[in-house]
Amino acid sequence: MSDIEGVYEDLEADVSLEEFREAVEAKVDQMGGLADEETAAMLVAHEIGESEVGGVADIEPGMEEAKFVAKVLSIGDVRTFERDGEDEDGRVVNVEVADETGSVRAAFWDEHAEAATEELEEGQVLRIKGRPKEGFSGVEVSVDDVEPDPDTEIDVQVSDTHTVEALSLGLSNVNLVGLVLDTDSVRTFDRDDGSEGKVSNLVLGDETGRIRVTLWDEQADLATEFDPGETVEVIDGYVKERDGNLELHVGNRGAVEEVDEAVEYVPESTPIEELEIEQTVDIAGVVRSADPKRTFDRDDGSEGQVRNIRVQDATGDIRVALWGDKADIDVGPGDEVALGDVEIQDGWQDDLEASAGWQSTITVLESDSGTAGGESAADDPSNENAGLSAFAGDDESAGAETETSAASSDESDDAGGADAGAESDEPTDGEELEFTGVVVQAGDPVVLDDGESTMSVATDADVGLGEEVTARGIVRDGRLEANDVF
Repeated sequence: MSDIEGVYEDLEADVSLEEFREAVEAKVDQMGGLADEETAAMLVAHEIGESEVGGVADIEPGMEEAKFVAKVLSIGDVRTFERDGEDEDGRVVNVEVADETGSVRAAFWDEHAEAATEELEEGQVLRIKGRPKEGFSGVEVSVDDVEPDPDTEIDVQVSDTHTVEALSLGLSNVNLVGLVLDTDSVRTFDRDDGSEGKVSNLVLGDETGRIRVTLWDEQADLATEFDPGETVEVIDGYVKERDGNLELHVGNRGAVEEVDEAVEYVPESTPIEELEIEQTVDIAGVVRSADPKRTFDRDDGSEGQVRNIRVQDATGDIRVALWGDKADIDVGPGDEVALGDVEIQDGWQDDLEASAGWQSTITVLESDSGTAGGESAADDPSNENAGLSAFAGDDESAGAETETSAASSDESDDAGGADAGAESDEPTDGEELEFTGVVVQAGDPVVLDDGESTMSVATDADVGLGEEVTARGIVRDGRLEANDVF
């Protein structure tokens, strides 16, 4: 056995002995006689081991080279561009490839681009070598070498339309049909280049799950055209990650259109009796009560709003604070609702409370709030899951991620900025005062809102967001130092 064969036997990589020999000979020539065959073989083995990845999910932007096997999911169109200082235009084709661990965009350049459009087919398995980099929609691989691999089987379905469950980071050219669960207002932001961008969100659900859809620029206004309960199709979206969750993004090359299809969305909710503080969970149930909406002033002069409802399932009930635009949702006693991504917090008298901010999704599954008198669905906690399927039915993000997050900050945090003191007839220092209002900030200090003014209260009492309480004490420096809170 030669030295080359001995090194090859220890090599755990999918490369033939003939290919390995050729690489060793090339390495010997490259070293100019400074390395014998055994040394060159070890160097080649090390290089192969560094670049060979276990699956698409292991590809990272910092790698010098990646070798992997994947199935072609989709083939894009050839795009031409001008290269600086060159007369001939460049060409590129983006090809979506995947294995069982995930998907990635492979960029085929120039002569490879022409070959990709003429020779590649969806469902074909390829052996790819290329340079990973960070692209607009996640990791991309700039292809250096590619060849068909008909002997390898990859269990990935090639489909024009995806489900929420089948989405993975880096996937592009995504078509997805889903039920509109929630919509968002359009927000503007300034890009790094000084231009103005627009962004909005939809939340879609299907039988496999739920996902937030971010609409950029020309597509942003679409969020105002759809209502919860309608069925839409996302066309040519791409998957990104934010705060540990996958999101489907739609830029200027994509679209969202209403379609006449039946989509079933059945939320997987956590029983209320199993909720724990600091969790972010989905819950579902029947609305037992709904308080009036309250407004409050923030330190920056803007106005916030909050509304409290109590939701019950078969295991218990919990108060839910609806912040910002969520407070405007038409929901009342008897309605069956699904609440996604709500934060569980410490509430009134050691009870838990749920907070629904901008990132939360509130879906009315079945409305019974118009029922007058008699027994409502809210009186039967076993009904909380009834009617869950009642519905039938690039670069544009560059420089905008942080702007989007800031523009969509959680209303429950903003409530902490409610102004202390009443807008008129402000109490004077030393005055005894009794003030009754709803808790819009449960921290230090507590802030109460009576619908017309707010009052900052210094107290050790354990109060919760949305509770109506009365504080009695002495006013000092515009703050009520409470002796009693009840």
